[in-house]
Amino acid sequence: MYLKCPKMVSEPVFRDGFASSTMGKLLSKIFGKKEMRILMLGLDAAGKTTILYKLKLGQSVTTIPTVGFNVETVTYKNVKFNVWDVGGQDKIRPLWRHYYTGTQALIFVLDAADRDRVDEARVELHRIINDREMKDAIILVFANKQDLPDAMKPHEIQDKLGLTRIRDRNWYVQPTCAAQGDGLHEGLSWLSSNCKP
Repeated sequence: MYLKCPKMVSEPVFRDGFASSTMGKLLSKIFGKKEMRILMLGLDAAGKTTILYKLKLGQSVTTIPTVGFNVETVTYKNVKFNVWDVGGQDKIRPLWRHYYTGTQALIFVLDAADRDRVDEARVELHRIINDREMKDAIILVFANKQDLPDAMKPHEIQDKLGLTRIRDRNWYVQPTCAAQGDGLHEGLSWLSSNCKP
């Protein structure tokens, strides 16, 4: 007389993708590839989509105002940045909060030459970072359009955006010119050095 053993399951069973995502994170740590979820926001016409595609394609592309979002993966120095570029028109901004969950870093793009709208940009930036879903996100401000006359420099921007009052997280202002690609990779380097996996 012998007992019949139940058939062994040769493939693991995963619930809610937990094991597979855990395995992916483990493999990333072993092989050194880091992945980051980035949310890129800012007022309309600040240059968000131009930045995204300059990073992705290495060239400037003609853009139209983003209604909705663009998402692209940009790899830089062994880091995969999953970048969500969401439209910045005032009627779209209430939808931004639907993109907050899981965000590790905020890239806030500012048209540094648009002095008339810097107060509006400050209000929107603080609305974003004061949301509980964004409490752990670090902040990179791309001070874009530095090639234009009278563009604000980083020290002026950090003052006008109220960044010096932020004490609960890392932030950085990187001057950029999206059309030429100036400053973009320096910003990604800062993100990869300061973002927790």
